Amino acid sequence: MKWPTTAVLLGALLAVGTACQDASRLTEVSGPALQASLTASSSSLPHIANTSLAIPASISVDLSTYDCSNHPGPQITFSGVTVLGGFGVDLLFSNNVKGTHQYTVDNTVQLTEVPAGTEIVIPKQPVLGGVGGNPFIWVQFLNGDGSAASGEMFVGRCVQGADWHVTGPTSALASASARYTVESCSNSPGPFIHYEGDLTFSGLTARVIFRNNDNPVGGPHKAEAPLTSDIVLIKPGLSYTFPKQPVLGGVGGNPWIFAGFTDGAGAPLGDATLLGRCVQLSQLLG
Repeated sequence: MKWPTTAVLLGALLAVGTACQDASRLTEVSGPALQASLTASSSSLPHIANTSLAIPASISVDLSTYDCSNHPGPQITFSGVTVLGGFGVDLLFSNNVKGTHQYTVDNTVQLTEVPAGTEIVIPKQPVLGGVGGNPFIWVQFLNGDGSAASGEMFVGRCVQGADWHVTGPTSALASASARYTVESCSNSPGPFIHYEGDLTFSGLTARVIFRNNDNPVGGPHKAEAPLTSDIVLIKPGLSYTFPKQPVLGGVGGNPWIFAGFTDGAGAPLGDATLLGRCVQLSQLLG
């Protein structure tokens, strides 16, 4: 796991009593800019937040045609599952800083909140094509804001087959926050921290596209405007709440504490954030 360089740790010695750092990235910065980024209101708890997390996901859907008539148009059924790549939070504790470019990670605590492989079932539902004849069919995944989460995937022509299976990797946009309280910084068994948080998805949609031409970008035959029908894969506002729970740091002394979001396999989703030193945080919140 990639975590901040020691230059950041050394520069952070300029700051006292860090309480909240929403968007600071732990990069090679120093002096007033770093000190300003690590200074926050004492009225808020240490926390991290990200409003544009890309949570890995894979989509598996089945489409079945049961009518390709001119009127009322092709009718298909759509069903499947969205499989999330998981979501978690890491806490990193570091006591030892040596020289200018060396640091020792004493302990990393990984919290898996949404396990990899979590399934969101897409119930079987009808889709009415609404175009006559024997259209060509594509599927595309869209984010909750309407932006593309995948390219268009060609499925086939209505009368070519009764059943199709479409799979594809994608990501689902979400916002997440994690809030921390420091209970103790004792040498043994180490810092006690309480953590709580939440994860909210902006939504994910499958768009079924019907065209009367298999070359929608031009060619010898001009394609008419496509007809589309959208299927909800992840409902906008779907939330996971993580109740307050204890975390044992497992290192003594007065460690620097970092936090970051991860996927279900522990891979970082963005940069880690420096919360502050244990003693200063506990005094600030005492």
